[in-house]
Amino acid sequence: MSDVAGMLLLVGRIVLSSFFFFSASFHLFQSAQAEGYAKSAGFPWPKVAGWPSGLYLLAAATSVSLGIWPDLGALLMGLWVIPTALWFHAFWKVDDPMQRMNQAQAFWRNVTFLGTAIALFAVFAGLGDAVPFTVTGPLFRF
Repeated sequence: MSDVAGMLLLVGRIVLSSFFFFSASFHLFQSAQAEGYAKSAGFPWPKVAGWPSGLYLLAAATSVSLGIWPDLGALLMGLWVIPTALWFHAFWKVDDPMQRMNQAQAFWRNVTFLGTAIALFAVFAGLGDAVPFTVTGPLFRF
């Protein structure tokens, strides 16, 4: 991979991770609100939605942005957005048109993040040590 392509990939990694860093800060520093939202959504383990989720998101974002086993971080991001989209943004269950639209946007945002995470996972695991600007190589290789 060329240095220019590597720099563009690095910028993309940082931009993507910024969303997950922001989400991590909410779960870590506003844990009660995160737990309350999870409880109101009927999530069976609302305590997990607080600081434990924040640590998970922080680990994923740090991994991808700094390139510390970045394939694992991308995998963690992808695994995060699946239940988030299906559990917390189930727009098809919402009656109010405005709330339905907001939840649909959040749902499709998470689907977009899933696609991005899958693509990044493939890049990191497929190219291995050829990906520049990482601290470590990938954990998985194929």
